[in-house]
Amino acid sequence: MSDTPVKIALFGPGTVGSQVARLLTEQSADLASRVGAPLEVVGVYVRDIGKDRVGLDPALLTDDADALIAKADVVVELMGGIEPAKSIILKAIAAGAGVVTANKALLAAHGPELYEAADAANVDLYFEAAVAGAIPIIRPVRESLAGDHVRRILGIVNGTTNYVLDEMTARGLDYEVAVKQAQDLGYAEADPSADVDGFDAAAKAAILASLAFHQRVPLGDVYREGISAITAADVAAATDSGHVIKLLAIAERTGEGGDGGVSVRVHPALVPLSHPLASVHGAYNAVFVEAEAAGDLMFYGQGAGGTPTASAVLGDVVSVARHIARGGRGPRESHYGDLPVLPISASSSRFQLRMTVPDRPGVLAAIAAMLAQSGVSIETVRQQAGGVGTGLATLAIATHRAPESDVTAVLDALRSSDAVTEIRSVLRIEGE
Repeated sequence: MSDTPVKIALFGPGTVGSQVARLLTEQSADLASRVGAPLEVVGVYVRDIGKDRVGLDPALLTDDADALIAKADVVVELMGGIEPAKSIILKAIAAGAGVVTANKALLAAHGPELYEAADAANVDLYFEAAVAGAIPIIRPVRESLAGDHVRRILGIVNGTTNYVLDEMTARGLDYEVAVKQAQDLGYAEADPSADVDGFDAAAKAAILASLAFHQRVPLGDVYREGISAITAADVAAATDSGHVIKLLAIAERTGEGGDGGVSVRVHPALVPLSHPLASVHGAYNAVFVEAEAAGDLMFYGQGAGGTPTASAVLGDVVSVARHIARGGRGPRESHYGDLPVLPISASSSRFQLRMTVPDRPGVLAAIAAMLAQSGVSIETVRQQAGGVGTGLATLAIATHRAPESDVTAVLDALRSSDAVTEIRSVLRIEGE
């Protein structure tokens, strides 16, 4: 045990940051034993030094970011957003400090710049809490599976959307009612768009894909589709077909060798009830990894919240501090891969197409012919009669796996055909 403390600077004393500060104090003896040196919080950066901060020693508060960085061995950035977080991290790296961050938006947008700066300065940049809160997924993908070949990652990585969809499934709520309930419980912000429109999940998908496939995946290359178009009727139809709707972050390798590519996307999908992800309820997260040698792995737990996320942050703090106390640094982010990141049109999936059609002979044959002409094969068809006197019926057609571009072509044909009154929903089927 060294007597020389590892000095910690905390930027962002919000919900997570305050819990990190509390745990650093309450668990100081245990953490020192794990690190091999005491951990000393030398300051907490705040924008407004006059504001009361419950649970924080006022003597630690400072609005001088540069002075705080100068006396830190480890900088913990929990401010969120792009700036000033990016500038603070780059200054910390340039000063030789290790960095721990939970900033998914920053890493997704500017990760390569930060990784390269950390490599050049020979310091650690750890970010376990940036994806799925308390769930340890970054380190397993980056380190534990470093000797394996990851084929695919399916993740429920946003607790708000999982809660909304789960309530729609379990209680039959309409989308707007479920979102309002999530807001009342604190799961969703007053403006829930970052969650329900898929922005949060897309940032996490970019990070996971970059680590899993050893290459840089820009956030702009992630296809994104939210859940706001999902209706109670879609949820009921999913139940009838033995599925549940989840917002999934998907990263997968396609093809082999030089002919391959990487597909990264976020969208609602039908997950069969037999798949482990179907049993993830409430605001919980789960990440399902398909690897060549390890097989199927699932990581499950609380994906948000002050204390759970603080647990992941502290794990990173201990790792970085241990390297400082004993010399050396942790594994670096590898980026030797040079596969193209494919557009959504180049991916393939199974689909469920729900449509309203005239209830008359020959309609199904006409629809089947249009699918066949576009190269899309039908797996199952379910028909439900419309109301008495409407002359309409609802068809739910599940396809075999087909290229996205072929399905787009057949949808265009269906919309312009008198055999179809309305395309009610188009959902991909994943996990089968």
